[in-house]
Amino acid sequence: MEGEHHHRNLQGGGARAAVFGVSDGLVSNVALVLGIAGAHSSGGAVRLAGLAGLVGGAFSMAAGEYVSMRAQSELFERELAVEREAIRAEPEGERNELALIYRDRGIGPQLADALSTEMMRDPELALQTHAREELGIDPEQTGKPLQAAVSSFLTFAVGALVPLLPWLFVEGTTAVAWSVGLGAAASLAVGGALSFFTGRSWWWSATRQLLVATAAAGVTTLIGHAVGHGG
Repeated sequence: MEGEHHHRNLQGGGARAAVFGVSDGLVSNVALVLGIAGAHSSGGAVRLAGLAGLVGGAFSMAAGEYVSMRAQSELFERELAVEREAIRAEPEGERNELALIYRDRGIGPQLADALSTEMMRDPELALQTHAREELGIDPEQTGKPLQAAVSSFLTFAVGALVPLLPWLFVEGTTAVAWSVGLGAAASLAVGGALSFFTGRSWWWSATRQLLVATAAAGVTTLIGHAVGHGG
């Protein structure tokens, strides 16, 4: 219909997190692989460094995601337990608190009192309402740490594998060229995917992602050359 407008889904973070995971793995390992290659290292050394970057980075991302999500979940669960006890012990005080929140949002006193009274009739509905209105928490979405950790591990590994893949079959200048080409293509694809979530144009997000990866790879390659010649 005319006048309708649609918003992107900002709550479904799974796909968004996957794209960012691939981006992190790609940028970090393309820099590592080309940096080691820039030092004129053997193909075996580049493969070892790339695999170490892939596995170490994936485990680091997974561990960090798990710890942060677990801490967040425990915090949310604690706050929900406190709120549940408050609703049980002091229902009238919690009702008044909810009514005040509604008034602060511009709802008239009588309607605010009626709404808060209705919400407090069901303890579980009251908990959900207080959690959302007072704490900003969705009781049904307190996080899944293990799922987030596994997702971070896999997506980072996928991104990190891209620049390493040529070195599993060829070496030297050919492998470097393939790493650069695959890294550039993957950067453009990842940047384009990110544009779906940011709302920016495809070419802008793709170009930005490519420039970030190029800068990281360029710096580490120069360092690799300097260290290699210095050695």
